[in-house]
Amino acid sequence: MSSSFLPSTSFATQRRTSQKLGNPITAGPLDPSCITPAPSPRPIFQFLAFGLIIFLALLQLLPATHFRDPFDPFRNWAPLHSTPSSPLRELRDARNADGGGDDGMVHVVSWMDCLDLRALAVLANSTLSSSSHPDLVFFHFFIPGGNEDKVSFYKLKVLFPHSNLEIHGQEQIKEIMRTVFSGGQYAEPSYEEIVPFIIPTVHNFLRKFIYVSANVIMKARVEELIGVDLNNYAIATAEDCSQRLKNYVNLDVLHAIQRSASKAWVSETPYAKDSCLPDFSVLVINARKLEKDFAEIVLWWSKALNLRERFQILLYFRFPFYIYESDMVPVHLCLFRRLLTW
Repeated sequence: MSSSFLPSTSFATQRRTSQKLGNPITAGPLDPSCITPAPSPRPIFQFLAFGLIIFLALLQLLPATHFRDPFDPFRNWAPLHSTPSSPLRELRDARNADGGGDDGMVHVVSWMDCLDLRALAVLANSTLSSSSHPDLVFFHFFIPGGNEDKVSFYKLKVLFPHSNLEIHGQEQIKEIMRTVFSGGQYAEPSYEEIVPFIIPTVHNFLRKFIYVSANVIMKARVEELIGVDLNNYAIATAEDCSQRLKNYVNLDVLHAIQRSASKAWVSETPYAKDSCLPDFSVLVINARKLEKDFAEIVLWWSKALNLRERFQILLYFRFPFYIYESDMVPVHLCLFRRLLTW
């Protein structure tokens, strides 16, 4: 008897397909009535916005009326055409007042007996650095080599490539001085003392300029100097009260000359013995109001006071410029009644 094995159903492996969970429910189409439409801008606001843009654009075409002064630490707004400290106003006044140059340039003149390019470079750099309009500054350096010294000129141009600079000779001015003092009785004067007043007679285009000694370091703006209102004065300079008139001139002799001489350059007002002498390191000169025979007048004063020694002549070159003019304090001094001090 044979038997067969039939596996029980309990031992059978049964696989059931598991139902997938988390299947998203397919959404139907959205109802347009449930969507809130974006607000539409009103036409009048669009028109006002467009008009405001046009108005701001047109404002850019109007001329400027105010500016911020770069030298004001508080950066306050100042009217462009009414502030006296505006550099633009100073330059405009300098061109029109006191016979200033028609070219609108600020001419800076310096003389050097012994050439030292380092001193000239320091002078030019300090002047340009302190100026608010360096492109309007024009340097005129009088050096021994003059126009023939091309090397010195190019060295300065390398240092200041965008500057206005000219090199001039000294021979013509020295010739005038030698001619005036050719008598032999009186020593030839120091060129640095008197050349500021002789230069305009040789170079007529220098009608109003600033003379600066070569060893000066400029800290003020040249626009402020050239903008000084000279009125009827020919020269403006600062006073040096460390030197007094009484220290260099015998006042008894001076008063005797004043009583006897009838010259236009001799003041009728008594000279003050405590008058300060000028500082010749910086001068503002209006050549139109400067006497053409300046050197001859200096020689006349030297002869009148019998100044034979060289150091006395050099000191007295300062004297004829300063004639006591009034009792105001500080004392006003003038060059043949043509000098302004500050």
